[in-house]
Amino acid sequence: VQLQASGGGLVQAGGSLRLSCAASGRTFSMGWFRQAPGKEREFVAAISWSGGSTYYADSVKGRFTISRDSAKNTVYLQMNSLKSEDTAVYYCAAAPRGYFSTTQDFYDSWGQGTQVTVSS
Repeated sequence: VQLQASGGGLVQAGGSLRLSCAASGRTFSMGWFRQAPGKEREFVAAISWSGGSTYYADSVKGRFTISRDSAKNTVYLQMNSLKSEDTAVYYCAAAPRGYFSTTQDFYDSWGQGTQVTVSS
């Protein structure tokens, strides 16, 4: 499965962005990760194949929402109340399993990343 992430950009603190991840085929569980300059890539959010279960990192809980449109093979990450510490390259990932995980090794397909920059 090939993944194409989009929707990144420059936004002021407190603003919003919506990231999209379009898959070339059917996917099961999906996740979003991010990597800030000089830091390790970290988990952000994940969603099960049905969309009925989601999970968030504590740092984004209450501000970010992950969702999916299975008919379009697309997963979204709505990011509200953005902070400067949210600045990073955001990657979407897919795994051929119904449940999800916060660990990177669980996912076997990755998008190319989209830059999100939040100015303070």
